[in-house]
Amino acid sequence: MSSQDFTAEVLAWTHWWNTEHRPRALSGRTPLEAWQADPASVMDIPAADLWTFTLEDDGRARKLTSHGVRWRGRTYIAPWMTGQAGRTVTVRYMPHHDHEIDICDARGGYPGPAHPADAANPGQLDALRTARAERARRLCAEVKAAETLRRQRFAPATTAGPDAVRPGSPHRRSSRGRTGRRRAHRRLGSGAAGPHPARRAPGRLAYPALSRHPDHAGPPRSAPARTRSAPARTRSRRPARTGRRPR
Repeated sequence: MSSQDFTAEVLAWTHWWNTEHRPRALSGRTPLEAWQADPASVMDIPAADLWTFTLEDDGRARKLTSHGVRWRGRTYIAPWMTGQAGRTVTVRYMPHHDHEIDICDARGGYPGPAHPADAANPGQLDALRTARAERARRLCAEVKAAETLRRQRFAPATTAGPDAVRPGSPHRRSSRGRTGRRRAHRRLGSGAAGPHPARRAPGRLAYPALSRHPDHAGPPRSAPARTRSAPARTRSRRPARTGRRPR
């Protein structure tokens, strides 16, 4: 049977079932008469959404990446995927047609279709580049706005505020004191005094001993008397051993 003959047979049977067939469950009425007499409200589905009933779903959740979504060993891309990395989606497709797939999110929404990256036409590639360029410009504008707010937030204050520190407060740190200590350390660690204290060998003083204040100085100490040192002892040499050592 050809496709045209099969379609004609199905349409004839459908017409007979709805308008001529009278099953017992409908009390002698045809299905069309029972349908028209039912007062329940009917929701009409738009013709543009009827295609969703012809799609299959593999029941697997996938993650969008910056390259697109993987399905059956191929990567599918779309302009609407720009900036959607990490989003959980499901793939719905028409059997035996892998040139286009439809992406649905976990909530049942329909973000849009996707096409294989290795077979995309120039128009699809241009739309993808345009979407990515627009996102890059938007991110640059957001970064500049954030930098402007940061400069305004940490700008130098000319009036006293609730967070200002008084000049005589112990919590106020002076950069002059830190700079002076660093210069003193450099002076002590340069010239004839030797290398920097932090670079000296272990065991030595990190900083040279400074003289005490005159008010806290103790009584002067007398210099120790010089005595003549004893002559150094000469170490006698033992005679060289000859022969073997007795057992």
